[in-house]
Parts: sequence; C-alpha cells; structure tokens
Amino acid sequence: MGTVDGQHFRERLWPGVGLWGTSVLFALGVGLAVVPASLVAAIVSAGAVLAVGVLLCLLTAPVVAVEGGVLRAGRAHIPVHLLGAPEPLDAGGTRAALGPDLDARAYVCLRGWIRTAVQVPVVDPRDPTPYWFVSTRRPERLVAALEAAREPGALPTAP
Repeated sequence: MGTVDGQHFRERLWPGVGLWGTSVLFALGVGLAVVPASLVAAIVSAGAVLAVGVLLCLLTAPVVAVEGGVLRAGRAHIPVHLLGAPEPLDAGGTRAALGPDLDARAYVCLRGWIRTAVQVPVVDPRDPTPYWFVSTRRPERLVAALEAAREPGALPTAP
C-alpha cells in the first residue's frame, strides 16, 4: 500500500476492485464474442485484452509521495515550503471540493475510486495554482508527512 515514516509518505493509487473486475469481465466478453470463430482465438483474444487492461491499470496508477521536502502527485511536484496547511477530506468533503467548491486553476490528482483526499493551499505568490487536490486512501498520514516536512529542521527541499 505504501510507506509512512515521519516526513516520508509514499502511496501508489492502485485501481479499486471494481476496475480490476471490469477489466476481467471485458476480456471475458471479448473471448465469448470470438468463440464462434475459434476457441483458441477466443482464449488468445481474451488473454491479450486482459493483459492490456492490467498493463494500463499498472502504468496509469500515480504515486503520491512526500520525500526530501517535496510533495509529488502523479507527474507533478512542489516543494513543501511553498504549501500552506493541508486539510484532510473525508468522502463528503472530497465530494464538495470537487463540486461547486472546485477552482479550475487547482492542480488535481484525482482517482474516482478513492473517496478521500487532501487539499493543500499553494502559498507561492508567483504560482497561479491556488491549491493542490490529491486523492489518497490515507489522508491523515499524508497530512502528517506534509506537516513534518514543513517543520524547521526538516530535510532541505530538492531543486
């Protein structure tokens, strides 16, 4: 699931059971559609579709991490000294933050199958991004790691 240790946090946002199940069902559906032509072709087709589905799920699962004084969410990163106080969001808070409260300028690392998140304001006056919204299954731990990394004496920020 990931690691948490003081000011270090790492979590890969793996797909939920529903997406894995959908991949399997889709592969079975392809296999069944090809059965009238050939049983061997059906098995090969289903296996290939399942392999591609699993590969896509693995390759598109972003990492959320706090390491070396930097918050990483997917491909983006920002030094934690440029962030304000993080706020953990439960399922209701996440839903509200993504609805009428969402600012279109925010950086969003969202996975729909994860119901909790953390919202962190950006305090850099040169950055037009008002906040980062990051999906996580462990919002309290991510907040703790961000706060620990922001404390005086924490690891220096990466360039």
